[in-house]
Amino acid sequence: MLVDHRSTVRRVLIITLVLNLAVMAIKIGVGILTGSLSIIADALHSLTDSANNVLGLFANQWSSPEPDREHPYGHQKFEAIGALGIAAFLGIACFEILQSAIERILHGGKTLQISSQELWLLLLVLGINIFVAFYERREGQRVKSALLIADAYHTMSDIWVTISVLAGLIGIWVLGWQWLDIALAFPVAILVFWSGWTVLRENLPWLVDSSVIAPEAISEITRSVPGVLNVHDIASRGLVGRQCFIEMHLVVNADDVETAHSITEAVEAALEKQFPPVRVMIHLEPPRYSSDNLSY
Repeated sequence: MLVDHRSTVRRVLIITLVLNLAVMAIKIGVGILTGSLSIIADALHSLTDSANNVLGLFANQWSSPEPDREHPYGHQKFEAIGALGIAAFLGIACFEILQSAIERILHGGKTLQISSQELWLLLLVLGINIFVAFYERREGQRVKSALLIADAYHTMSDIWVTISVLAGLIGIWVLGWQWLDIALAFPVAILVFWSGWTVLRENLPWLVDSSVIAPEAISEITRSVPGVLNVHDIASRGLVGRQCFIEMHLVVNADDVETAHSITEAVEAALEKQFPPVRVMIHLEPPRYSSDNLSY
């Protein structure tokens, strides 16, 4: 049975949007006051956090799991598309950080002035980011939302960015090492890029209909059902735990349609128990069509 968790996803996105806007405002203020390149880059990263939340709200609106005439397999790929949008924002953030760092190296910049008040503000920002990341990831795993989990990855990268920036500013404040601000911009960019790659890697297989369940596993479960003689040409797609689709050709030990139908329903129930929620399409064939070819 499909469960529509869009209201939960929407609530989480709205809460994180408000918090991300607050974080962005604090970082922009501190960046302007100190003239720090790394803080400005971090604020840009937080801007993408907010943009991702807005994008997520739009994607969530269209990602109903229920099928309709135009989308007989449901609308959940809209959520995966939203996750890919997050990966694109991360790529933009990475480029902007590197560009700013290179420009600072080539053309220089003003001396940074750091105070303890600004460091405390960044600690507050760090605490908010940690809360948002763990809250989003927990809720995303609970409702199996690719969008929330992807956005949590993004926010997690923001935590490491803020930690790096904070460490650099402490170095500048205590030791006067101005070069730390530029030096830390590069690992920050790498962290941002890695987060984007993780989101891309986890959502592309869903969009291109990669096989999600081994045909051998499906065959083993199907053959365990009494009355099944042969199963072959097995295919699967979707996302395990979110929504899977399984197709197969089946040979059963039955001489009438009613008995054959009962066996196929038992197969569907067994697969539903193992891989919920799942929709199974079974093509019944006579014994002479039996095959050892499990997949296409």
